[in-house]
Amino acid sequence: MKQWMQSAPGHPFSLIYRLYRYILPDVRDELARWRKAAEQIPNGELRRQAISSMTTKRFHCQGGAVYASANLSKRHVLIPLIVAFQTISDYLDNLCDRSTSMEERDFRLLHRSMLDAVNPTAELEDYYRFRNDREDNGYLHRLVRTCQSCICMLPSYEVVRPLVEELVSFYGDLQVYKHIRHDQREERLLEWWRTRKDLAPGYAWNEFAAATGSTLGVFMLFLAASRPGLTLQEASAIRRAYFPSICALHIMLDYFIDQEEDALGGDLNFCSFYENDKVKWNRLQDLAADAREAAGTLPDSRFHRMIVEGLMALYLSDPKVRQQAGVREAAKELMRNSPLTRLFFRANSVWIRRRAY
Repeated sequence: MKQWMQSAPGHPFSLIYRLYRYILPDVRDELARWRKAAEQIPNGELRRQAISSMTTKRFHCQGGAVYASANLSKRHVLIPLIVAFQTISDYLDNLCDRSTSMEERDFRLLHRSMLDAVNPTAELEDYYRFRNDREDNGYLHRLVRTCQSCICMLPSYEVVRPLVEELVSFYGDLQVYKHIRHDQREERLLEWWRTRKDLAPGYAWNEFAAATGSTLGVFMLFLAASRPGLTLQEASAIRRAYFPSICALHIMLDYFIDQEEDALGGDLNFCSFYENDKVKWNRLQDLAADAREAAGTLPDSRFHRMIVEGLMALYLSDPKVRQQAGVREAAKELMRNSPLTRLFFRANSVWIRRRAY
């Protein structure tokens, strides 16, 4: 086993202990700090979306910060980095989902902030230049600067940097194409997939798009970069394991539990592009199997397998699952053959959602 992964927890109870003892309290403190900053945003719309992103999507930061449990000595770097980067992601997603603009240049410039966040030498821009709501009291700039400062403290970041920038670039492309005019978005997504489908053999266009919407590969590369001596071969193996399989499962689960909500809101949902429910459920099972297999290819595979099972438990424990009959039955089937998922569901994810932070 490689030295850089030797501190990763290998047992569910070890992981859960680290989460509640170290990770979740630190995430709580980071989010509280950013919420105070969000409350100072002068523009009402930007303030509302910034606060909402931390209220309704808090578990994104909690889940992402799990990676810091594998290197507790660097959690003072990894947790602020992961929380700041995920907060940018969630904030921009809110701005684009409920945007008065449907301009491609607006969405692309907003997401330029994420590319700048993972480039420690990037100069800040006016990311709101193409929209009416602009005054945020430096909120987005501070998030970007926090990421840049933390990245400078990762000893192997230059090794992972091209891979991180690739994944962040994919993420930005997705956010642009999924938020433009409704009569254009599916065709633009298909065109985009045709130029990159070799990166995800065997994955349909909606599954590739889902994979690009995950930040998990980026977080794992942050963790890998927190150890000195990382090689490009090791970093590339992480990227191959996480993208597309683990990343695709992540976001398809997200869409899986949001089907009813997205249908009512007219939002694009990648689960809606399957031929029928049977095909959809079978593909979710396939994606879960692919993710488990990919996790097994990495050093300290038990940690990555717990990531996959914990991910499934986190989404399948969402209250929205119980409110959708077909989704509820499919969720039971997804958990049926995985005792580890059921363990995290009962002992971890449900409790996280009930606990106030």
